[in-house]
Amino acid sequence: MTTRLFDPITMRGVTMRNRLWVSPMCMYSSENGLANDFHLAHWGQYALGGAGMIVIEATGVMPEGRITSKCMGIWSDEHAQAMAPAVRFAQQQGAMVAIQLAHAGRKASANPPGKGPGFQAVDDGGWVPIGPSDEAFPTLATPRAATQVDLEQVIAAFAAAAVRSVDAGFDAIEIHGAHGYLLHQFCSPLVNSRGDEWGGSFTNRTRLAIEVARAIRAAIADCVPLLYRVSATDWVDGGWTVQESIELARLLKAEGVDMIDVSSGGAVANAQIPVGPGYQVPLSAQIREGAQICTCAVGLITDAHQAAQVLADAAADAVMVARGWLRDSQLGLHWADELGEQIEWPRQYQRGRLM
Repeated sequence: MTTRLFDPITMRGVTMRNRLWVSPMCMYSSENGLANDFHLAHWGQYALGGAGMIVIEATGVMPEGRITSKCMGIWSDEHAQAMAPAVRFAQQQGAMVAIQLAHAGRKASANPPGKGPGFQAVDDGGWVPIGPSDEAFPTLATPRAATQVDLEQVIAAFAAAAVRSVDAGFDAIEIHGAHGYLLHQFCSPLVNSRGDEWGGSFTNRTRLAIEVARAIRAAIADCVPLLYRVSATDWVDGGWTVQESIELARLLKAEGVDMIDVSSGGAVANAQIPVGPGYQVPLSAQIREGAQICTCAVGLITDAHQAAQVLADAAADAVMVARGWLRDSQLGLHWADELGEQIEWPRQYQRGRLM
């Protein structure tokens, strides 16, 4: 079959060699937010494996914006410099590299994997998170309601982190506005009960997302692509909806966002999510059509032909895979062979190719 999966795609002059990308996945492998040798090997294997773009895991723009104390951060130049060798190596193998900038909000200071559910207390190296209000996510720490000063600091931190990311060599920036983290918390009426200019109406609830996108776009060069990951629906009556996601995507496009990375859920613990093969692909299609913006589909895309069909159906402009890459670090090379696509294997690996 003729597919678009291994066709290049260009945004703002940055060309990805194909449309099969690595979705951001938290590795919980940093000390004080710093990248290390693990990250060089981790990102580098996917570049060698044929990925068009690698999107680096949720990276805290502030220390207290991390999900756990083991998460990556980029709140200082030291953090950016620690990432640079891994970024450079991945690019040398032909992949583009993006970073997902994040603030976990009320989901911050969670226990790292291996410590069980719950949160890391202040006297155990954790911190008091912020959120739209002082309502906690189940099993996690009680946040304090963010003040005007807090939100101004968050916006500035996203912009500063974007500048550091470009300086570290990243090709693109993704804003994490999904999965119940801070920007999504403000968007969702299930979480945001504020009565000030940051809550209530759609305009007020999306204000933080818009302000962050605007600040980043103003801080980075026009040639740097900007993506935004959205939870397209909360999957709960009375929550954030696909139609609101479409409207937010229109607004983000006007602020210079180039692509919406479409995921879903995460705002509340009681959502009934109909998980199944490609279950979020229709959400991507709706946002792509409704907002007339490029989208990326993600979520249980586990088969080469399935991924190719997403693009054939015009449901997205690129496909992100997460667990598939963990199972097979040469996923891009293998899926290309399966689809009969001719792509270049790394010279060092060519002897291992099944002909």
